[in-house]
Amino acid sequence: MNIDAALYRLMTWLSPSYPLGAFSYSHGLEYAVEAGFVHDRASFSDWIASAVTAGAGRSDGALLAAAWRAASEADRATLETIVELAGAWRGTAETALESRAQGAAFLATTRAAWPHPLLDALALLHRGEIALPVTVGVAAALHGVPLQATITSFLHAFAANLVSAGIRLIPLGQTDGQRIIATLEPVILAASENIRATPLDQVGTATPMLDWCSMRHETQYTRLFRS
Repeated sequence: MNIDAALYRLMTWLSPSYPLGAFSYSHGLEYAVEAGFVHDRASFSDWIASAVTAGAGRSDGALLAAAWRAASEADRATLETIVELAGAWRGTAETALESRAQGAAFLATTRAAWPHPLLDALALLHRGEIALPVTVGVAAALHGVPLQATITSFLHAFAANLVSAGIRLIPLGQTDGQRIIATLEPVILAASENIRATPLDQVGTATPMLDWCSMRHETQYTRLFRS
């Protein structure tokens, strides 16, 4: 695919304007702010970096890469295994909802605007509910979008959505939010390269505090976000 066309599709699919409802999720950040774990730009930047390199960013990136490869090779059996793994590979009910609901929204919208028979088949087989990284990986492969660019863009979108939530919760100014995005650039680029080079069976997460905050968010008294 022409690089400009690939870039156009990535910018569209992973833009905040793509109707996934991503703005309604904080990935447990809302409780982390209430508990005082995240309270300024430095602590917030560290929190996101951990999520990207050792948390859901890492596991989702690996699932995306595996789904991209399976779809590229038309390996439906492996793809089905990845779909099942992605459905189980969440530490809490809210982060599972976060991935499942956004994946369903991505699949529905992409089928309508960027159709492909395999996307239709997956939607029919799984009743439209597939984890977000798998749907993104499959769509990118089917439309000829390069893997490395897809992983990097996905991680950037994940981090940017957390920054948007933190700006409202901590609160921080918009400029501080962009400073965090700039600080995270080498983190995301290195994580993207590492994810591409690591087999799926060697990937795991190591962010128990993020999972604990997500579980505490389930019973948080006052909430702005769904996770």
